[in-house]
Amino acid sequence: MLPTLPPRRVDSHKADYGRVALIGGSRGMAGSIALSGMACLRSGAGLVTLAVPEGIQSIVAGFEPSLMTLGLGENDLGHIHIERNSPNESAFAALTEKATVVALGPGLGQSADVDRLVADLYRRLPQPMVIDADGLNALARNPKVLEQPGGPRILTPHPGEFGRLASAAGIPGLAQVGQAAQFAARFKCVVVLKGHRSLITDGDHNELNETGNPGMATGGTGDVLTGVIAALMGQGLEPHAAAHLGCHVHGLAGDMAAEELGQVSLIASDLLKYLPRAFQTLIKDKQPRTA
Repeated sequence: MLPTLPPRRVDSHKADYGRVALIGGSRGMAGSIALSGMACLRSGAGLVTLAVPEGIQSIVAGFEPSLMTLGLGENDLGHIHIERNSPNESAFAALTEKATVVALGPGLGQSADVDRLVADLYRRLPQPMVIDADGLNALARNPKVLEQPGGPRILTPHPGEFGRLASAAGIPGLAQVGQAAQFAARFKCVVVLKGHRSLITDGDHNELNETGNPGMATGGTGDVLTGVIAALMGQGLEPHAAAHLGCHVHGLAGDMAAEELGQVSLIASDLLKYLPRAFQTLIKDKQPRTA
């Protein structure tokens, strides 16, 4: 049984569907966080803001006019670096405090500044958070952070990223499915182990996703998944349910894209075009609630 989103109230407004803050991007990696942001919008989030280095802010904003952006300081590598007591720090604090959900990692890059940022947000923020890509790499370099989550956490590693996480955390070398469940139970998080049949586990409940195809083995599809899951949590789904439904819809959009475009030519941005159709397949009662 798939989790479901409730029908939208006829008198609802954008704040009812989540204020999502997505943090990522770096010099040469503007597309990753933009894909996450656009997927978040297409998955029903009410307000989406991308916090990115100032040097790529205009590029990211140019992908989609419905996205809001916040430009942050950056280091010599073009990675986010926020100076203490700066206007950037105040603006970033205001963004994260107001957010319903935070997503962290797409295109973030790898540096000491990134490691500090990830550790601080993982420990400090009480909101549900999705961690992907370079956010996961930062955690693998500092696994003690995993023991101190500030709130609900969803980690979305591919097998290589998960191998680094499990090794750093000292999880015994079992098959990765078993390791993922053990990891989730130990660190009180949800793990989405991405692959041919992605595993969604919180240590007690395990789901295997049955949608998706080899055409999705291309750069950027994981960034899309990050945005989908974040949007579903913004609309009220608890983390395991959001991850479960998000994987299904993400894979279904990929299947629809592959059916029309072929697997060879499929690219991550194609999923954005098919997400609306994928969500429509889930709607049983299309009449809005009146109260």
